[in-house]
Amino acid sequence: MINITLKQLRYFDALARELHFGRAAEACSVTQPALSMQIQEFEQNLQLNLIERTRSGVQLTPQGHEVARRAAQILSETRDLIDLARAGDSLLTGALRLGVIPSVAPYVLPPLLPLLRMQHPELELSLRETQTHALIQELADGKLDVLLLALPIKNTDIEVEPLFEDRFVLALSGERVIAEDVRATQDFVEHERLLLLEEGHCLRDQALSYCNLQQVKNFNTFGASSLATIVELVAAGHGVTLLPEISLGVEGRGRALKLMRFADPEPQRTLGLVWRGTSPRKSDFLELARLVREAAEPLVLAARESVPANNGDCGRKQVKRKKMV
Repeated sequence: MINITLKQLRYFDALARELHFGRAAEACSVTQPALSMQIQEFEQNLQLNLIERTRSGVQLTPQGHEVARRAAQILSETRDLIDLARAGDSLLTGALRLGVIPSVAPYVLPPLLPLLRMQHPELELSLRETQTHALIQELADGKLDVLLLALPIKNTDIEVEPLFEDRFVLALSGERVIAEDVRATQDFVEHERLLLLEEGHCLRDQALSYCNLQQVKNFNTFGASSLATIVELVAAGHGVTLLPEISLGVEGRGRALKLMRFADPEPQRTLGLVWRGTSPRKSDFLELARLVREAAEPLVLAARESVPANNGDCGRKQVKRKKMV
């Protein structure tokens, strides 16, 4: 009789993702010999050769690829079953693992966390801040329950709850002389030194896409992984950048910046929550969405008061590349 365990499935799932015994053992918080022994027993129980050992690690056999796919599905459904048992009748109780992208976490979490503590004191929240591609993988692997990030996400196995629109403004050095009633244009940005986050950050891709700058070479990342670094460079006169509205209260504080709206249509991103479509905790996530909107609303309102949004006045001046000095 074939007898396999969830432990064996977890270990093989880790090995299938890492393709290396050492890294898989580290991911499972066990020793490499312990993981190797479980993998051998797993193969013996199934009477299949699932892996091929190489000098650099391992490779999956054709049977191994199919078993890995099914193991991941079983583990995902097992996690959802555990979530269902833990959920109970109360909203946002017990453990919740939330992933957030770096261009959102420093701005939304400070007002959100007190709301969660006040309204849902029994929630045990764990936070993970990293780039979108890593969050999506960790969500699929069951390491995270829900994500707060920029939409859209190309994945048919997830459910999405859009939250609000986060417009971009153009940030320049405070020494630049600009008339109050002008608006930035793509033409102007194309002829400036555009400073962006390093590759892998969705905010970088959104800025390039919204400004139609995919082929423009006149931008630099400096290897920066945070908006705070970019803003310091802008304030020192090294270039310009696009900042999301929710960041203005933090990134604009104490720095010599000028902030400008774009001419219509203003570039923006949609922030939303994302979770596995099979998760039984949708009611929890919708409650979390309500609280994120409540936490973010003052940020957006303050940004639109400090840098007034466009009002549709076609007579407004637009800033082209020769109009800013």
